[in-house]
Amino acid sequence: MRKKLLFIINTMGRAGAETALIELLKKLDSMGEYELSLLAIIPCGELFDRVPKSVHLLNKHVNSHSVLSFSGRVQILRTILYSFFYKMTGFRALGTMGKNIREQKASGRKLQYDKLLWRLLSDGRPALTEKYDLAVAYLEGAAAYYLADKVKADHKAAFIHIDYQKAGYTPFMDKDCYEKMEKIFVVSKEVGEKFCSVYPKYRNKVTLFRNLLDKESIVKKAESGTGFTDGFKGIRLLTVGRLHYQKGYDIAVAALAELRKAGYPVRWYVIGEGMERRNLEMLIKKYGVEEYFILMGAKDNPYPFMKQADIYVHATRFEGKSLAIEEAQILGKPIVASDCTGNTEQIISGYDGILLSLNVENLVYELKRLIEDPKKQKEYAEHVLEKQLEYPGDLEGMLAMLNKEKKV
Repeated sequence: MRKKLLFIINTMGRAGAETALIELLKKLDSMGEYELSLLAIIPCGELFDRVPKSVHLLNKHVNSHSVLSFSGRVQILRTILYSFFYKMTGFRALGTMGKNIREQKASGRKLQYDKLLWRLLSDGRPALTEKYDLAVAYLEGAAAYYLADKVKADHKAAFIHIDYQKAGYTPFMDKDCYEKMEKIFVVSKEVGEKFCSVYPKYRNKVTLFRNLLDKESIVKKAESGTGFTDGFKGIRLLTVGRLHYQKGYDIAVAALAELRKAGYPVRWYVIGEGMERRNLEMLIKKYGVEEYFILMGAKDNPYPFMKQADIYVHATRFEGKSLAIEEAQILGKPIVASDCTGNTEQIISGYDGILLSLNVENLVYELKRLIEDPKKQKEYAEHVLEKQLEYPGDLEGMLAMLNKEKKV
């Protein structure tokens, strides 16, 4: 009899963790040994269309539009309202939500209101009745909370994709959900260390599981499509990622303005969508770079653009392990990135890219140096193609859980 595996995700929007989950599901599906199920806390997102057909979707209805589209926002609102009023969950949670807000304010960190909603969404969904051999929360927040509280499984595991503390999560918010996890998979060593700084008592549960990549498919997709069509003859900088404060686009816009002012023939392209679009559009206008800082929106196939770009830039405030950086490395791109969690494990500064302390001045300085040195660009591009990006042993480590004695 085939083992039953369940994966839980917050949404299926077009983002790094969701893309990595698709690759994991495809790999497991190709083995033909497992009965796979998928549950999205908010059943919305473009990547539902990429889920292998044999995977059982537990959501009765799914919305394959962007979570930022009108129908996507309606779906999110509907899910929130249902969760709020389900057995009066929302009213019972008001005190806890207020305490979480006070805790975040006291810490001096930027408020992450979406993190508060994850707990509400998890608590406000009915439990699953079926039992699984292995159930995995593939993202932090609601997926992890739901797995801990409302799923029956012989073995439970959770994935951490981000600098846990900087992302706005706290033990009080989590209600110690990770106590119920047999394994906690982290996508990079630094992500593991950051998680353990919040939860030192779970260090023995933490195991490395790096993103699965389909290199052949990425290279093939990069050859299809037209890519850039604007006829620009200068240096193309490219960033792929959702429009979010985390990604540091405000710093990128200011840096691009400085480069243009200094006479550098550059355009900066961003592939991705997000709630920060309006703020970024105003910032781009403020700096007068409407013609040179281009918000391209989300793309089903970003790889032709990535292949045609001269330099890939990933100047984020914090990270877990960037799938976009790995994709740029597969396509042989020189990379400039911030020296933050995750990025430092992906780039050897001065050998296959540049790492910098994130501020406008440093970003401008390093981009100038690389733009002025085509030989160095070529050198970095050659070196990134040498990198090891596939780790089949990580998957074997997860599946080995199925052979262990059932957790009581």
